[in-house]
Amino acid sequence: MLFEPAKPLSAATRLCAVFGAPIRHSASPAMHNAAMAHLGLDWCYVGCEVAPERLREAIEGARHMGFAGLNLTVPHKLLAVPLMDALDASAIAWGAVNTVVFEAEDADGLWQPVGRLREIRGAVRAKGHNTDADAIIRALNEDLAIQPRSARVLLLGAGGAGRAAALRLADEGASELWLVNRTESKAEELAAEIGERFPAVDVRAGYPPEGTDIEIVLNATSLGLKPGDVLPLDLSRFPLTRADGVYDMVYRPAETPLLRTAKAAGCRTANGLGMLLYQGAAALELWTGLPAPIEVMREALGREIYGERR
Repeated sequence: MLFEPAKPLSAATRLCAVFGAPIRHSASPAMHNAAMAHLGLDWCYVGCEVAPERLREAIEGARHMGFAGLNLTVPHKLLAVPLMDALDASAIAWGAVNTVVFEAEDADGLWQPVGRLREIRGAVRAKGHNTDADAIIRALNEDLAIQPRSARVLLLGAGGAGRAAALRLADEGASELWLVNRTESKAEELAAEIGERFPAVDVRAGYPPEGTDIEIVLNATSLGLKPGDVLPLDLSRFPLTRADGVYDMVYRPAETPLLRTAKAAGCRTANGLGMLLYQGAAALELWTGLPAPIEVMREALGREIYGERR
């Protein structure tokens, strides 16, 4: 069996956390604690409900309490950008932060992740990274066997996850991008940015014209997370019979109303568990400097979401 029980907590236990609102749906603690136990680390990963207006204070608290790092989920990925002391190239490129690495200077005066230092001396800074963008490309390839290059994509949501996904898909060479967001102006702003940065991509705000076939419908909103949520797209504007694959970043419930509707329409479907796995593995490697035990993390997610080994 791949899963190993966690070590008892000690006074030296290093902490990591995921901040979000809501947070109780998160499977990140199950995934990371299994990985940390497998690696033999005296580390613990927790989930914390943090209101958007308290995000600055929460990050500062984690910094001063010696946390090794943080993950950020809805609605914090855009809010965190100006709160960072430094940004990795990934956060700059994709315009959102989902992983925070706390760093301190080593004996040579070089900034290093505090999780890799025996002791913390002097100031600690928060450095923002984005591990979402590459994770969604990998998940689309593995879970739906879809290559974004030259694909036509309908992306739902222009928040932190949606922004990173849209920019990464454009960078990957998607041929056409349609961006739908509750606040239309946000979709228009993102479309304008993509058009400037990636002129080869045909990008527009709104739904595709009637009769247009799509390779990927990607839900980057939180709709589907709560019972009774409406679908994140208007079926009268775009029927799912025109889509090949539907990927929903929501992973709890494992089958959202969007995915049930897409299956009924004959689409290939996948939830966001693959994206969660790969963004989490990349974050763990940033904090620890150790290779992430992917299969251990995958099994832990299967147990958490499906209640069985997968």
